[in-house]
Amino acid sequence: MIQHRSGAADLEQKRETLYLRLRQLGRLMVAYSGGADSAYLAYAAHQALGEEMLAVLADSPSLSRSHLRDAVAFAREAGIPLRVIETRELENADYARNDGARCFHCKDELFRAMSSIGAPLRFTTVAYGMNADDLGDFRPGQRAAEAHAVLAPLAEAGLNKEEIRTLARLAGLRIWDKPASACLSSRIAYGLPVTPETLETVEKGEEALAALGFREFRLRHHGDLARIEIAPAEIERMLSLSMFARAAAAMKLLGYKYVTLDLEGYRSGSMNAVLPVSAIARPGPGTAPAEERPR
Repeated sequence: MIQHRSGAADLEQKRETLYLRLRQLGRLMVAYSGGADSAYLAYAAHQALGEEMLAVLADSPSLSRSHLRDAVAFAREAGIPLRVIETRELENADYARNDGARCFHCKDELFRAMSSIGAPLRFTTVAYGMNADDLGDFRPGQRAAEAHAVLAPLAEAGLNKEEIRTLARLAGLRIWDKPASACLSSRIAYGLPVTPETLETVEKGEEALAALGFREFRLRHHGDLARIEIAPAEIERMLSLSMFARAAAAMKLLGYKYVTLDLEGYRSGSMNAVLPVSAIARPGPGTAPAEERPR
């Protein structure tokens, strides 16, 4: 039970609503990335349904190896049934050209793949980790979810990101404060093609930043230029000539000619700032951008 906390009764009610909804769904597949939202949803679904649920993790070049390992490890720790599948979104020219609809094509590929493996296993329902905070935004992945009748139990229960992290912490789940991290493709400036080679470069660059001791950051790929975003709480650590030199050297080893530090710091979806308003509207499945956070 949730106790000694402002709004505790309301949060407990939302948790109970979530579990009731999950039990009503019966055999359920959960789109799982290892992020806080999808990890808590998978945990709750397993608590509610036991072996009647299956977490599905999509493995592709856009998923970093460290995030893959951590997602698999968490599922093992929590006893969550997990299946890792290979997705091939990079083979889709509509995805690889990297316009504002990239995330739609990614989620479309994921949900198609989940449906194909679910039918033989008698899983007819799929859920993903959209939360109540996402309802005010438009994200291309939401359109893909709607097209495939994928459910969002966290949002249905009225749970927002902070509440999900609180419930995960109270449940003793180590992912409760895990930094958000969208797929590697979201680091590549719109209009530059998504390729396995570029994704590998971005992944190695972010591994280098992590090795320098940073926890929440992004490496934004702009061709020859690497733009580093550091969370405001950590940016002071970057502000020394020695750290500048170490970060620049690491990026130049990967082939970047120019290395910059973004003075606004890390913020989700910063790539969207270059898109016209017409691309952010919601007229149809081929438009509307947004950096998709892992659920």
